[in-house]
This record gives sequence, structure tokens and C-alpha cells, in this order.
Amino acid sequence: MGIKLTFIPKIQNALGPVWIFVVFTVLALSFLTLARFGLSVWQGERVFGSHAWLSIFIGGLRVDIATLSYIIMPALLLTLLMQSVGWQNKVRGLIKIYLVTMSALLVFFEVITPTFISEYDLRPNRLFIEYLIYPREVSKMIFSGYKLEVFIAVIALILSCKFASKVFSNQWQSKSSLTGLNQSILALVLVCLTILGARNSLGHRPLNPAMVSFSTDHLLNDLTLNSLYSVAFAVKQLSNEQSSQDYYGKMPTDELLSIVRSNMQNTQGTFSDVTAPTKTFHEASNIGKPKNLVIILQESLGARYVGTLGGLPLTPNIDALYKQGWGFDNLYATGTRSVRGIEAIITGFTPTPSRAVVKLDKSQRDFFTIADFLAKQNYNTQFIYGGESHFDNMRSFFLGNGFKSIVDTNNFKKIDFNGSWGASDEDLYDQADIELTKLKNQNKPFFSLIFSSSNHSPYDFPDDKITLYDKQKQTRNNAAKYADYALGTFIEKAKKSSYWDDTVFIVIADHDSRISGSNLVPVDHFKIPAVIFGKGITHKRDSQLASQLDIPVTLLSLIGASGKHPMIGHDLSKPISDNKQRAMMQYDKNFAYMYDNKVVVLQPQKPATTYTYSNNQLVPCENDEQLVKKALAHANLGNLAYTNGWYH
Repeated sequence: MGIKLTFIPKIQNALGPVWIFVVFTVLALSFLTLARFGLSVWQGERVFGSHAWLSIFIGGLRVDIATLSYIIMPALLLTLLMQSVGWQNKVRGLIKIYLVTMSALLVFFEVITPTFISEYDLRPNRLFIEYLIYPREVSKMIFSGYKLEVFIAVIALILSCKFASKVFSNQWQSKSSLTGLNQSILALVLVCLTILGARNSLGHRPLNPAMVSFSTDHLLNDLTLNSLYSVAFAVKQLSNEQSSQDYYGKMPTDELLSIVRSNMQNTQGTFSDVTAPTKTFHEASNIGKPKNLVIILQESLGARYVGTLGGLPLTPNIDALYKQGWGFDNLYATGTRSVRGIEAIITGFTPTPSRAVVKLDKSQRDFFTIADFLAKQNYNTQFIYGGESHFDNMRSFFLGNGFKSIVDTNNFKKIDFNGSWGASDEDLYDQADIELTKLKNQNKPFFSLIFSSSNHSPYDFPDDKITLYDKQKQTRNNAAKYADYALGTFIEKAKKSSYWDDTVFIVIADHDSRISGSNLVPVDHFKIPAVIFGKGITHKRDSQLASQLDIPVTLLSLIGASGKHPMIGHDLSKPISDNKQRAMMQYDKNFAYMYDNKVVVLQPQKPATTYTYSNNQLVPCENDEQLVKKALAHANLGNLAYTNGWYH
């Protein structure tokens, strides 16, 4: 029995073939509103607490109308054109397939949204698109850790396609009861309404996420969107990388450089290279024989998983390092993705709202990295990774910018446990020991970047290695504990090795995991552990405010690598005045500049706001204009450095 909408037959007959778009719009609006309602109830504590219902649903209606207008527009124009020559029935099948496909996409993205929010505290966005570039790795992760979610998504797709196909087959109207003139007038009105609906604004700019943002809680702002719109907007951004100046406001280049240089540690620096305005000479604190450098980049290890930093008791080996080496208590990541951590630790580049430089076109060759800097000082340089090094464009970026060799899972001598993201951390460290021993035997200083992967969803790791913290094995906490266990086995082996005496080591997180919260920038989730250790490293606990950007400059100083470079980070082995200590964080579209207990947050196309950071919360306070200028200068620096080639 077909589905009949007989309560408006006159309108149905008058609209003719156009009627199917009314049906699609009503069904889609109903579904998107219901999905938004469900998400809002799920996040009820945050929604109710901020009295955000009205803003979410009014803004959401605007976004949904815009989304559906964009979807309808090409099919509507085709239908009207065919109707004008009496060929409307020839495109009936094509229009039906198109609308069924669009319906399936709307359903699919809403169905996967709860899983995405659980992981990232945001709707599907640019990260969703970036992951699609690596189907092999992502499919292994999904089918290993998200079987139920995959099953639900598949069932939802099948049911939505069947339902939409049945509805659109029954609701097609072959002819309109209107006269030719009235059909033409109706066509003009519908086209104008669709264009207006797509723009959803009478201003200079069409609707964008900033126009419906209303809260300091980024998730509440995201609830006003629908997930297909969020992903489509991300695709548009990827095709046209956003300038920080377009996002946060412009600042004269001379003023920007003056502010950045004055906040650098090297007050005696001379900036004579107009092609690299932040490049100056940096004198290393170690004036002896150059040392080797090993950076152990820990996947997704926020401070909240590290016992010695007040987190869960999951990292006894890192806790032990904090008692032996130089541990940082107040260090902040620059972002929420591994490539952002790599960007900061390997290049010292400030974060921007665009993709990390690891992925951008102009940075694939001759871009500054500490690997290239050290290679020019006769260092062997190497990247070791338990997965496939092409992921996130790492292989291309590293080989083009100073890394002489790459060792990934294809080169491992043995792999006892292969998870969704590749070899386990134990296998990684076994291979790292082999590689570091080889490098030591070449009688040249070396730099090695070792990147772990076991502490990543779906949290695969070998059985019977640790006492589980959670009863269920494959959890974030258990994976973090295993990653620390594997690190401990490597450290014990390294202490007995030939390379231990001449090497400076650091273990540092790339970012925290599952970053969430009701603040525009959840600052507490950017805090990460870092410990420098090795023979000759004096034990101390460092409480000064620091950023991942300071780490590469500090490491070059400790291994005795002096020279000119464009990094603006601080050498933490030398005194830093209190008024220069700061941290920078990029969270989706927002940029945060932290100084003391004040945080300036820059949002797209909105005035800067200053907050007091207290008890893991951002409390609004009076704007500090000088601090706002510092934030704007540092937020815009990266974009200018990239576009003008300052980092080459």
C-alpha cells in the first residue's frame, strides 16, 4: 500500500513534479530536527545548564534549511528545465536516485554523530575527511573497535534507502494543474526561495557556522549544525585553506613581527634575514661534544593519565622518569592531532586554523625541521614508526625535510603483535633499539624520532602484559597503561646500550585523547607530560608555563647544536622571564594564548575574549589589550610564515 499525502491534493496537483521536493524537505527537516533533539537530550546536562534549547533549534532550523536548499537546487533546476519542454518524466528516475542518495547521506552522518562526539566532542568535521584519505588504516580501526556502530550505520542506511525509495516513487506527480504562465511564475518563485534558503542571510556573507554560534561551549554550537553540513563545510575549507587573518582579524606585519620578536627569549638576537623574519642565531647551552637526540612521541597521552601529574595511576615508568630526569609539570600541547604535535615538536611552527604543515603543499620540501637543521650538522636523522609511515602524509613530509631514513612496519625485524595501527609498542621499541645501535656504530651523531601507536582507538595490545585497570581489555586506560609498560621495557634496555651515555632522550605526548569540555578551548585537556632524561641530565621538576613549541629549541640546546633557525620557542635550559612564559593552543577553529592564569581566546569573525583560568574553567574577565595583541600576533604568524616562505 503506497504512502498518500491526500490532505493537500490541490497543492500537490498544482506543484506537479516539484511536489517531490516538498516531500523531501518535510521529511528531511523532521528527521534532522528529531536527530538534533536526541543529541540535545543526550547532552542534556550541558544543554539544560546553559538554557541553550532555543538557540540550538532556531540556529539548527536555519542550517537545515540552508543544507536542504543546496541539496535541492541542482535537481530542482533540472526538473523545471525538463518540465518547460514536457520531458519531466524522462528525469523521474534520476531525480529519485538523487534524492534517495541525499536522504541516505543525511541519515548516515547523523547516525555516526554520537560516536564522533564521544571521541572528539564535536560533530563530524575536517578530521572525518582527513581520515578518509587512509581507508586501509581507518577500516581496520573501525571494524576492530566499532563493530556495533558499523552494524547500526549499515542497517540505518538500508532502511532509509528503502523508505525514501518507496516515498519518492509514490509522490512523483507527472503534471501540474497550473497554466503555462503560472508554472513559469512558480518556477521563478521556487528558484528565488531556494537561493535565499541556501544563503540564509541578507548580509554580505552567506550562512556559516560562526553565524549560529552562541555559546562558549563548542559542542552546543555544533549541535546547531547538522553533520552533513559540518562535513561539507570542512570540504570547502580543505579546498581553500583558511587564513588566520580571515578568521581572527588582521594585524600589520611590522607590528606582528615586533610583538613576536619582543616575546622571544633571545633579546640580543639580530633579525637580518628579510626572507625569514624570525630567524636568528641561537647559542646552545651544551658547549661540549654534540650528543645524540631521541624523541619518543607518545600517542594520546594527556596529563590526566599520568599519576605524577595528578592523573590516573597508569604510568609508573613515566612517574619514575619524573623522579630521575627533567620533568615538566605545566606543559601544553598546541593541538589535538598527532600531526599538530609533530608540527610543534619537529618544526617549532605555531598552530593555525589550517591543516598542520605536515599536510600542506608548500611545506613538503625545504621546510624547516630540526631533522634538516641537524642533518646539516652531520647528524644521521631517522623516523621509526610501528604503522605505515605514509599515514597523515608523514613519510612525504619527513623525507622532504631532513629525515634521511624511515623505518616503519614494513622494515621491522619481527612483529609479535600486529594491531589495527600496526606493530605493538613493544615491537616498536625492540626495533628502535636495533636501529639506535646501528646508528651508534656509524660513529656519527644521530637524531631519531620514535612514534608510538598502541594508545590509539581501538586500543589493541598484547594479552598478559599488564594488570588491567579496567575490566574490559580494549579501553583507553588499559592502552595507556600498556604503552607505559612498553616504554619501561625500552628504557631498561636503553640504559644498558652502547648509545645511552651519549644520548639525550625525551618522552613527550603528541596530544591528549578525547578532548572535551564546555569551554571554547578546554585548556585542561591540552596539558601533557614530558620528561627529558639520559646520562648527565640533572633531576628537576619544572613548573614554569611552557608549550610544545619550546621543546625543539630546548633539545637543540641540550645536545649542543647551535645555529640560526626561525623557531620562536624558548630554550628552557636558560632563564625565561615570567612575562614571556606562555602557551598556544589550536582547538578546531579557536586559538588560545595562555599567559599566567589568563587565556585569550580568538574565534572566527568574533571579537577576542579574555578569561581567567581557574579550576580547569575559563571565567570571563576584562580584556587585556596587550595580551590580546600578543594572541593575535602569534595566531597570525604561522599563516604569514607559510604563505610567504619564511620557514624555508
